[in-house]
Amino acid sequence: MRSIFKRNQANHKTKTTEQAFLKQQGPNLSKPIMLAETLEIIRKNTGNSTDLIIRQFQIDTADASIDAAIVYLDGMADSTTIMDSLLIDGKETGIYRDATSDNLIQKLKSSLLKVGEIKTITDMDSIHIAIFSGDAIVLIDGSAESIAAGVRKWSERGVTEPQSQTVIRGPREGFSESIRINTALVRRKIKDPNLWLETNPIGRISKTDVAIMFIKGIANEKVVNEVKIRLARIDTDAILESGYIEEFIQDDTYTPFPTIYNTERPDVVAAGLLEGRVAILVDGTPFVLLAPALFTQFLQTAEDYYQRADISSLLRILRFVSLFIALFAPSIYIAITTFHQEMIPTPLLINFAAQREGIPFPAFVEAILMEVTFEILREAGVRMPRAVGQAVSIVGALVIGQAAVEAGLVGPTMVIIVSITAISNFVIPSYSLGISVRMIRFILMMLAASFGLFGILVGIIALVLHLCSLRSFGIPYMSPFGPLDMEDQNDNLIRLPHWLQHRRPRYISQGNEIREKSTQPKPPEP
Repeated sequence: MRSIFKRNQANHKTKTTEQAFLKQQGPNLSKPIMLAETLEIIRKNTGNSTDLIIRQFQIDTADASIDAAIVYLDGMADSTTIMDSLLIDGKETGIYRDATSDNLIQKLKSSLLKVGEIKTITDMDSIHIAIFSGDAIVLIDGSAESIAAGVRKWSERGVTEPQSQTVIRGPREGFSESIRINTALVRRKIKDPNLWLETNPIGRISKTDVAIMFIKGIANEKVVNEVKIRLARIDTDAILESGYIEEFIQDDTYTPFPTIYNTERPDVVAAGLLEGRVAILVDGTPFVLLAPALFTQFLQTAEDYYQRADISSLLRILRFVSLFIALFAPSIYIAITTFHQEMIPTPLLINFAAQREGIPFPAFVEAILMEVTFEILREAGVRMPRAVGQAVSIVGALVIGQAAVEAGLVGPTMVIIVSITAISNFVIPSYSLGISVRMIRFILMMLAASFGLFGILVGIIALVLHLCSLRSFGIPYMSPFGPLDMEDQNDNLIRLPHWLQHRRPRYISQGNEIREKSTQPKPPEP
């Protein structure tokens, strides 16, 4: 009895799901439609929008004169293509001489419509989606099918230089807000049929096109399936930027560290795909997501692979040093000057004492005042008009810092520490990781003001444990450092020459691990 009850309950759930799905699809046009009634439904559902263009006409076939209409949105569809390819006079061209009311749709699809993409639509919801996607809908009175012609054309920014990830040597092209331009930029770099692209709309109202790209045979199938599952679980009214997707699909929400990499450079996406990652492209934004992401990935730049290996390795070490300075410099200064003065050499200690004479605040309050001031100036420089934003941030930092020292509110050493910290933060290539470092810095400053170097040590232990506990689509966030894998150390802290990087990262790619079979270049024999 219990098994029968469970089976009936499961069947009831299945029927309910099917009914909900059919209800979501909207009115079906499998039966012959009345043109006037269908056009009235479209006008009513769109609120008689002024940019909705409905062009009605008649098609004279061999056996009858049939009413038809073309529906499109002004500004999203190419009106020139519609006039030249869709609205052709059949009497002059002779296209309809052998057409009848029964084969008119097939005749239109095969002979008349000279556009790139043709789709057949049989339900009202699909008609609405196609119209608001920029397609032109051809409706035939008495036909059960409608035709969606791909005549999309709207104003686009085009391919410009990336603003957030600049390089000295390397490509200058960046993604735009058009998902088709973005996919074309990636395919231009990877001309392989195994580069697969799957696109689905997400958002009940916005119906934003979201695509995933991966290289079949290189990407981990488990990661690809997990990305698809997480995207399919998203149930929201709108997706306006890839940041929406990032929050919906990331492994751990309560962490200051980014676990999904974002970039606006096609070469970075192509390199990630070749390592086995999955790219997520969202229509309407130039930022593409890459998953899974590792911690070391946020300290690497595209230029690391365009310079020689020794130069790239030196710059990477410099970035790691800048990361530690940006994270620990203010807290170490607070801890030493407040609790551990014996660690300071005597001449330097006397100099510090002379500088702090007359300053009414402890080192922690000094650091908080200066850090908050620099954060305000940084944010003001970003939000203000570009012509004056940079000047305001630089001049403001100089003037306020000098005025604070002369007023006796802070010491000159604290201004130097905070300035070096801010400059080191700019060395971090990833903006999202830079924000995380800025947040954690304040926590470490509070620990240093409360417990000195012991508080910083506790903070470091907690930070390392937290980083080692993170996952990005199941991949350890700190790999290949934690867990340690010596075979994957050829492209992390330092970068070995390209001819030595024979294998792809094992934690990322579970398929084709062999990347190249090159050998060390040698001069020709005499």
